[in-house]
Amino acid sequence: FLALDNDMSREAIPQPGGLVNMKTLTVAMSGCVAAVAHIDGPHLHVASTGDCTAVIGSLSETGTWLAKKLTMEHNSDNQKEVKRILSEHPESEHHHIIKGDRLLSILAPLRAFGDFKFKWDKATIESTLGAILGEHACPPNYKTPPYLTAAPEITYHQLTARDKFMVIGSDGLWDMMTPMQVIRLVGEHMSGKVTLSPLHLSKPDIPLQDIAELLRHRQAAMKLKPTDANAATHLIRSALGGTAYGVDHSRLSQMLSLPQDMVRMFRDDITITV
Repeated sequence: FLALDNDMSREAIPQPGGLVNMKTLTVAMSGCVAAVAHIDGPHLHVASTGDCTAVIGSLSETGTWLAKKLTMEHNSDNQKEVKRILSEHPESEHHHIIKGDRLLSILAPLRAFGDFKFKWDKATIESTLGAILGEHACPPNYKTPPYLTAAPEITYHQLTARDKFMVIGSDGLWDMMTPMQVIRLVGEHMSGKVTLSPLHLSKPDIPLQDIAELLRHRQAAMKLKPTDANAATHLIRSALGGTAYGVDHSRLSQMLSLPQDMVRMFRDDITITV
């Protein structure tokens, strides 16, 4: 992780007297999170930087699906991560480091590849980006960098016969679904079924006739075979178009055809490996 990040940094900084390479600089100024799984027999290691999540799907003794998270997201909800960052900087800066749930009021993930304007020293940022961004080259209250690292957090899990699959997904998936919903969808997808989230009644006084209609819809949906042979595609379809009745294709179409300048208001990018 760190070797890749250092290579990106080295390629983006121009040699003395050289010109700025806009291609490598653009890559370096972009940010990326990642989770990598390594399996060696029964030994599973997961390395994670940022806010991706890895979850194991296991079958219980009673045949129900269980979800086990193997990663913790590196964001402001993770108090251990917040304390780690604060401990690396003077106490006089603590008020400014995490502000509005973001690193220096700007960045949501607290670990990432790239985003070198949170890693380079001030002189490097100004010499490399100053001509392009002017006085906005450095983030506000930028005093004791680096504030960001690509170093991964590594977790270990010993696989058993009950562990059937693993899902690694970016935060766009987990914004839409819980780990348990994801594991059930993949588990029942493996059995050729479509699972639905538990029935939630929107009002406490719904007539029995309406509840019966809801249940008929759900029963019909349970008999449908998955549209997608690929479990990750099945998850994306369900995340973007899922309703209490199953997948609403008009909703799915709307979510996939949002204009680029509006899409982030409704969903984050979704990347899934199963």
